[in-house]
Amino acid sequence: MTGPSMNNPNSSNRKIVILGNGIAGVTCARHVRKKDDKADITIVSGETEHFFSRTALMYIYMGHMKYEHTKPYEDWFWEKNRIDLKHAWVGNVDFENKQLLFQDGATLAYDILVLATGSKPNKFGWPGQEFKGVQGLYSYQDLELMEQNTQNIKRAVVVGGGLIGIEMAEMLASREIPVTFLVREKNFWDNILPLEEAQLINRHILEHHIDLRLETELEEIIGEDSGKVKSIKTKTGEIIDCQFVGLTVGVSPNIGFLKNSGLETNRGIVVDGFFRTNLQGVYAIGDCAEFKEAPASDRKNIEQVWYTGRMHGETLAYNLTTSNAVPYQPGIWFNSAKFLDIEYQTYGQVPAIWSDETESFYWEDKSGKICIRLLYSKKDKEIMGVNAFGWRLRHAFFDKAISEGWSLEKVLSHLNQASFNPEFSKPFHKEVLAKYNRESGKALETYKASFFKKLIGSRS
Repeated sequence: MTGPSMNNPNSSNRKIVILGNGIAGVTCARHVRKKDDKADITIVSGETEHFFSRTALMYIYMGHMKYEHTKPYEDWFWEKNRIDLKHAWVGNVDFENKQLLFQDGATLAYDILVLATGSKPNKFGWPGQEFKGVQGLYSYQDLELMEQNTQNIKRAVVVGGGLIGIEMAEMLASREIPVTFLVREKNFWDNILPLEEAQLINRHILEHHIDLRLETELEEIIGEDSGKVKSIKTKTGEIIDCQFVGLTVGVSPNIGFLKNSGLETNRGIVVDGFFRTNLQGVYAIGDCAEFKEAPASDRKNIEQVWYTGRMHGETLAYNLTTSNAVPYQPGIWFNSAKFLDIEYQTYGQVPAIWSDETESFYWEDKSGKICIRLLYSKKDKEIMGVNAFGWRLRHAFFDKAISEGWSLEKVLSHLNQASFNPEFSKPFHKEVLAKYNRESGKALETYKASFFKKLIGSRS
């Protein structure tokens, strides 16, 4: 399926303005430049002058990195590639006259506008959420605020059991600040993780001396007369003294300044499969984009993941520099994260609760910190998805296995090829296969590649 050319890629000196310098916007700019030597490209951001790794913010706070270490490209990269950077906050967009209106009164004209404005932390109207010392964590400004808000405090409370929540709890614990972690669900992230994986992370959190409170909800944030937070109250009436409250209950598309502008919005900026909005020459990618129709049956209308942001940027850049646009094709789902010391990877579809048409094989190491789950079709035994904790696996292996419909037993017998660094890790695949053989009564063996295949690698 292809579409028409988008904004004449052969026209010279097109002014392409990208609002947002996160992974989606920067990827789009880089890939447009690779294919279009003439376009005038400007990236605009009020957050920071240069692109940085948002996932590394926590390591700045923990003292493992400095801000300059989080920049994937040297500062000279942008000028060399003739990508202009404007560090300023946008107050509004004049879509009729095709220009950005900055808070300082300046303007910037565009021919093509790419909106990559990212996300903002959710707040759900809790009483006291505006007290000093209460904040979310998404932007570089949030990191700076957290640095200020956590000086000389005696206890912190983190609200919300997702990825940002556990990152913030780890950040605070790294400075030996006692942390109480409120999670509404029965287990950590159990709307995403199956029971065994969620319980594995529960244990790991507690081992790191983080006060994990499951099935506990925030009722109210209590402040002093000075306007600073002094405690929180849970829905059971418990009062927990604290001088910092981290609200990590998800994020929403950062589109408030675009409301009532003529741009079609819902939760995010509404786009089609080509990232086109309802306005000519205006596109949206990354966290702020909301597809009219989900890009695949197993995908959501809003994709707020680093990997998908990069794919959005690559796809739009291609479409802006070709005579035949192609729709976004997300491929096999993948995501990764780190829960304190335990790495997490997921491939394909592994819901917290699966249907009767699906079966699961689960193995956990005796340490209780390493596991793998493989979901497969009950009917034809084809692999559908994989969760791995504490065991770094090769993306290409499972992308191939799932897309080609490998059987569970084929995956298990080839699992020795899936380890990312097999020479530096235990041969977990042997234990996984042994458990399967015990449970199934079979005698599967590990696949041994021929000498020729070893030479050319697993691509064969």
